[in-house]
Amino acid sequence: MRLSELKNAGRSPSLPLSISLADAAGPAELQLLSLLRVLPGQRYVGAGVWRGRPVLAKLLVGSKAARHFQRERNGVHLLADQGLTTPQLLADGLKDGEGGWLLFEFIEGAESLGETWKRVEHLPVLADMQGAVLAEALGAIGQMHRKGLWQEDLHLDNLLRQRGRLYLIDGGGVCSETPGQPLSRQKVLENLGVFFAQLPKSLEPFTEELLVYYLLSNGEHALPMEALQKQINKVRSWRLKDYLIKIGRECTLFSVQRGAFGLRAIRREEAAAMLPVLEQADALLDQGHLYKTGGAASVGKVEVGGRTLVIKRYNIKGFAHWLKRFWRPSRAWHSWREGNRLAFLGIATPKPLALLEKRFLWLRSRAYLITEHLTGPDIIERFAPYVESGAAPEAELLALDHLFAELIGERISHGDFKGHNLFWQDDRWALIDLDSMCQHGSLSSFAPAYARDRARFMRNWPENSALYQVIDQRLPKDISSAA
Repeated sequence: MRLSELKNAGRSPSLPLSISLADAAGPAELQLLSLLRVLPGQRYVGAGVWRGRPVLAKLLVGSKAARHFQRERNGVHLLADQGLTTPQLLADGLKDGEGGWLLFEFIEGAESLGETWKRVEHLPVLADMQGAVLAEALGAIGQMHRKGLWQEDLHLDNLLRQRGRLYLIDGGGVCSETPGQPLSRQKVLENLGVFFAQLPKSLEPFTEELLVYYLLSNGEHALPMEALQKQINKVRSWRLKDYLIKIGRECTLFSVQRGAFGLRAIRREEAAAMLPVLEQADALLDQGHLYKTGGAASVGKVEVGGRTLVIKRYNIKGFAHWLKRFWRPSRAWHSWREGNRLAFLGIATPKPLALLEKRFLWLRSRAYLITEHLTGPDIIERFAPYVESGAAPEAELLALDHLFAELIGERISHGDFKGHNLFWQDDRWALIDLDSMCQHGSLSSFAPAYARDRARFMRNWPENSALYQVIDQRLPKDISSAA
């Protein structure tokens, strides 16, 4: 295969692939054995064999190939020239009409710090193993900054560890201010803001403690926490907006098709499992356990392939109802967006798996949302034994405090905060039924919405009960300073 043919190979070309390349020693075949990352029609990154040696291949095609090749090559040389540990570039080339390619030494048995983090992120906040991963990352970032470099696309997957040695990868995102001289304080703050914004918000109280690991590698500047937090908040806001755009378009994370006769969005890793579920959603609902049927929505628990799912079908009750609904995003879309919002922010909710809006010439009709199923009890059932005594388990009350603090911190109102929409799952309270959820842009709009949420939540128990009194004392009433 010629390199240029990759442009039309799609997201999942058949492997192995034999691709003709040439370097100073002459033409040779790259045997591409696996793909690690694909940007269809632009970038293919995978493991292969070149001249009998295992390599990591970055193959760049399409109209942007030359620009991406130069950025990648320049970044790799910046890292190497400053003595930073990075995989050796073995061969590279750029050919008009074909594309660009870079072949790196393959680091056998390496694991990204992102993979390491996934194994420890469930541990208590800043447990020793979490601290060790973040300390290693911040030390490497400090070394880059001390040499005048920074990584625009800064995340844990761009740091590879092999037998205690840390490699910096992805030269395409490496930039320089003055190579060999420490970065300016503003650039340091901006880049650290990118890093800390990607960490769970539960780690935010420990930012100053974690910063020590960075300062051990680069103590060039005093870094005021207020300025750093401002950068973190700025990046967090941008990342959320960017993510919410991705949930509605074809990308690495989501498989999306939209047209005159429908909108279908699926988490990409779930595509194979969810396509048949969407195709037979009505039949599955008829066979499943119905929580709610008729009216504006039908909700049921279904078993598919040994997995329990929840299907929510948003019905059109009649012509008058259709006139109100056809012209605006469906409630399924709203729930899909808000479920992904909560998941991105680390607030517990059933994982949204797939969405389908049926349309006729762009006019919306029936819509479907598929999520994971929660096995735990709702808060009404969970707290039923404690209504009179008020002696609910402290851990569960603390989890409730934490949930409300998260919602206040993000200025999120639920819109229907009855107890049956709050489930105890994995030692957390998880929210369901997100049709009316809203993240507010200002305190002035959030404050009354929060007051309504709180009032509706408190109506779950008799006002004269001990449990009501306990919860009422704990939940914030005035959120003007907290939000």
